[in-house]
Amino acid sequence: MLITSVEQILAKSKSQGWVLEPEAKRLLSLAGLPVPRYCWAKTASEAGHFAGEIGFPVVAKVVSAEIVHKSDQGGVVVGIANSGQLADVFDRFSRFPGFAGVLVEEMLTGLELIIGAKIDWQFGPVILLGMGGTRAEIYRDVTLRMAPLNEACIGTMIKSLRAHQLLEGYRGEAPINLAALSRLMMLFSQLAMDMEERIESIDLNPVLCSCERCVIADARIMLK
Repeated sequence: MLITSVEQILAKSKSQGWVLEPEAKRLLSLAGLPVPRYCWAKTASEAGHFAGEIGFPVVAKVVSAEIVHKSDQGGVVVGIANSGQLADVFDRFSRFPGFAGVLVEEMLTGLELIIGAKIDWQFGPVILLGMGGTRAEIYRDVTLRMAPLNEACIGTMIKSLRAHQLLEGYRGEAPINLAALSRLMMLFSQLAMDMEERIESIDLNPVLCSCERCVIADARIMLK
């Protein structure tokens, strides 16, 4: 069952057909899913103030209802090291069509995974787990299960990945926090079921997982 705040985000986003990333992050956070510290900055000074509070480096992303795939259009900048660079990025983003501000986030590190949900007309939400990042379509290392998920199901999903050793620790690397990944995926599975009548798909890519935590670095929610 969706809480009122989530219902309001979905209703407000319906006319454009998808949820802007700052609102998607707020929706996910309301559902208990881990997201970075972030600010939807409407001015350069607001962006600079937030970055100063959380500390550089930061990530900046353009917010626009006309730009779904931000990376493809140069609308994402990572590793911004100081307020001057951030101001320059804000100025460049402000020239994008439909500009509605800049999403400023803390920098995250970890193994890049993709987690997604698609609503099948017959089976309902189908959950995807795979190797993520900008090369996800090249790797094509994914596994699918129908919602709801449980810990045992998630364990088999992880083992089904060709690169599962990267998650479990490979050549001296620390394993990712598999318990945190499992919690994230179970919450995500439930959210997809709760929103089944309202959405077409959800893509979380990348989800950055380290030995400490798993955090959703980017999110896209497409509506029916």
